[in-house]
Amino acid sequence: MPSARYAQPAPPGPTWPEASPPCIASTGQTGRVIVDCAQYRDGAREKGNLPLEDACEAGREDGSFVWIGLHEPTTEEFAAVRVEFGLHDLAVEDAVNAHQRPKVEVYDDTVLVVLKTARYDDESESIEFAELLVFVGPGFVITVRHGRASALGDVRRHLERQPELLRCGPMAVLHAVCDRVVDDYTPAADGIDLDIQQVEADVFSDDRSNPAERIYKLKREVLDLYRYTMPLSEALDVMMRGLIPHAHPELAEYFRDVADHLTRVVGRIEIFRDLLTDALDANLAQISVRQNEDMRTISSWAAIIAVPTMLAGVWGMNFAHMPELHWVLGYPLALLGMLGAAMAVYRRLKRAGWLGD
Repeated sequence: MPSARYAQPAPPGPTWPEASPPCIASTGQTGRVIVDCAQYRDGAREKGNLPLEDACEAGREDGSFVWIGLHEPTTEEFAAVRVEFGLHDLAVEDAVNAHQRPKVEVYDDTVLVVLKTARYDDESESIEFAELLVFVGPGFVITVRHGRASALGDVRRHLERQPELLRCGPMAVLHAVCDRVVDDYTPAADGIDLDIQQVEADVFSDDRSNPAERIYKLKREVLDLYRYTMPLSEALDVMMRGLIPHAHPELAEYFRDVADHLTRVVGRIEIFRDLLTDALDANLAQISVRQNEDMRTISSWAAIIAVPTMLAGVWGMNFAHMPELHWVLGYPLALLGMLGAAMAVYRRLKRAGWLGD
């Protein structure tokens, strides 16, 4: 399986801080990071929130699983959850430290899926990325959010209105989370698309401003978005083909739909990357053209001024035997000659387009 990494069992001896009895989660530090903990049986949520110390046992009941939502837990805060569900040390390290690329990893009978969420900020023209990790095991789902990741409260409520999906077990939750993350890529792509249209208008406008800095910044945002979405295609392919533990055959078409949405988003991002590259090249070409026009205009005016300057230099030599010096009309004729010569040069350069419109 090229897209999933299988880890060996952890070496003997604790690598992470050992928790006190699991009940610490309900009264100690870990309780502060648990957003929600619920049991689902036969496609419906059981009433009330489930204490963490009862979650593992509840997930072993027939037709049941538990869904625990955490937000930015520390190593100590996550210790009770690790002990309760027997999570692998390497998976726990990823969940606590975050900063992972989108991927699927398999540890014995537990699956870890890492997702990158995206939120577009129109004011700063930037995309804020966050991280969402999903543990799927026998009878449990654990979601860990870092940063301003996509909120999962709406995902829970939407999924709870679909009992036929919830009956598929923990993998139904994984699908719903992946679907929300991929759907949230679309508004980010729309925001970038609008900015690119504005940049293209700036490049070909009569305004002499230089949008190169804005183009470069947008290109960095697009490259970051591509870097966080493209690896997810490989992970979704693994889930779609059912190559991970707890895969449910009825969910294959649902994961295929998510993969199709992601493919469309990645395709748009690739187009954005090309458009911004072309916009940057066009902007540089426009700058070069404007500089050439400026140089032609400057050269044209220099040529116009050079003609009367030359004539003035001739008449300014003050030789005694210059016949024009004794003419009564010599001075006005000299001025008219200078003006006529300058106008002739001006008209010639104007027709050639060197003086602009």
